[in-house]
Amino acid sequence: FIGANHELKQLGHFLLEHNNTLTESINNEGISWSFIPAHSPHFGGLWEAGIKSTKLHLKRVAGNALLTFERFYTLLVQIEAVLNSRPLTPLSNDPSDYIPLTPSHFLIGRPLTAVPELEFMQLPENRLSHFQQVQRLQQHFWARWSLEYVSELQQRVKWRSNYEILKVGDLVVIKEDNLPPCKWLLGRIDSLHPGRDGISRVATINTRKGPIKRSFAKICPLPIN
Repeated sequence: FIGANHELKQLGHFLLEHNNTLTESINNEGISWSFIPAHSPHFGGLWEAGIKSTKLHLKRVAGNALLTFERFYTLLVQIEAVLNSRPLTPLSNDPSDYIPLTPSHFLIGRPLTAVPELEFMQLPENRLSHFQQVQRLQQHFWARWSLEYVSELQQRVKWRSNYEILKVGDLVVIKEDNLPPCKWLLGRIDSLHPGRDGISRVATINTRKGPIKRSFAKICPLPIN
């Protein structure tokens, strides 16, 4: 606490000394601040829902785990990578471009790349090293959170007539089980297949590994499309 107090005092002095310079720079960039009311997280909308979901799954996964500071910090960094890997919107309209815009683009200017790792979820905890135990917790978080995220994307189009939001050329997330953390299966809709009633419920999707056919129950558009 003594060290934190010292750092905060230094920050306060810095802001006071450079207040005019910072204000001018912010005005030149056209930056303005908009705040929600205090103690009213529901005003936050989507980002507050994301925070709530993250807290919920983190508590379920690691609530009873005994972790040192270093292991817990490592777990949080890995979960941060999971959250920042989620696809938001296409980067281009190029049919051969399967790379979406993600939060990591705003942070480091490129998508995150995960190191290949073994699957530890089915192994007994007492057989794992400390690092593998952290990996196991991350994999449990990914399995829970990614399933919920994809399900939420599907709910956005579930009740729209004729699934009008899905069209040829769209970049979509394909629901696939047992994907490793930070790995999303994406593709572009190549064609729609209407049924006898004229309503399309199946699509052919081009992916990096070739075309596949999936029902609309297994695909969903990006949150900003």
